[in-house]
Amino acid sequence: MHCYESVVNYLSCGMLLAGLLNLIKHRKAQAAYGRHMKFTSPAIMVPARVAWFLQEMPALLLPLLLMHLSHQYSTMGRAILLKTFCLHYFHRTFVYSLLTRGQPFPVSVMALSGVFCLWNGFLQGHYLLHCAQFDEEWSAGYRYITGLLVFYTGMAINIHSDYILRNLRKPKETVYKIPAGGLFEYVSGANYFGELVEWFGYAIATWSLPALSVAVFSLCFIGPRAYYHHRCLQYFLKDNELYYSTVASFVPKCSCFPYRFYEEHFKDYPRFRKALIPFIF
Repeated sequence: MHCYESVVNYLSCGMLLAGLLNLIKHRKAQAAYGRHMKFTSPAIMVPARVAWFLQEMPALLLPLLLMHLSHQYSTMGRAILLKTFCLHYFHRTFVYSLLTRGQPFPVSVMALSGVFCLWNGFLQGHYLLHCAQFDEEWSAGYRYITGLLVFYTGMAINIHSDYILRNLRKPKETVYKIPAGGLFEYVSGANYFGELVEWFGYAIATWSLPALSVAVFSLCFIGPRAYYHHRCLQYFLKDNELYYSTVASFVPKCSCFPYRFYEEHFKDYPRFRKALIPFIF
């Protein structure tokens, strides 16, 4: 298949722009799913496991389809990069989605996430299969090797952090608990940090605009969410009043709290813990 370079550039720049627009839109409030759910209006809900499975699937299937249709799809270096990309979405589709205990998603959030995964899957798959120019010297170079090491380090952090979060509470338990262990000793959003490390490692390994665009988009989406989560406790809407959960009880409050709330109600909350990047932010 021919490399559609102009299409790749347009899609990459569009992803960068979408990330910046998302950053502006959600600078004060986050997308309504997970702990930031607000039931202010009726919405069609999808169980979290089904939503994650359906929305992540396109980013896995489309590169595999493009690989199948390409008769001479890759050198070893490009094959490893493409399979690395697919590995992330294989885990998201078939592992994370089956293990998550998250709350149901609005179908609109699932649909938008699915569109992004479709977009990302085609962009990365087409670029690596038909546009990237990687020779054997590149795949033995420091950028390639360093990028892959960073990617797999980030993936390990992400998977381990998800494991910690899944096991914070017993089934049907609603009390709020502060995660501890692993990178949670240094940041509130260790799972987010791990995913960002993945994508920036991928960007280093490929050294391309499409890879950079997904890394920047992830930063623009995950960064504000991690910061907002760092400042907020889990809250619930009940009888038109916002409640947050502590280890002891539910107390009517506003939906967002400053860092000092953690310190007052959780005496062992680490004072040096940052939102997303250890010791920095």
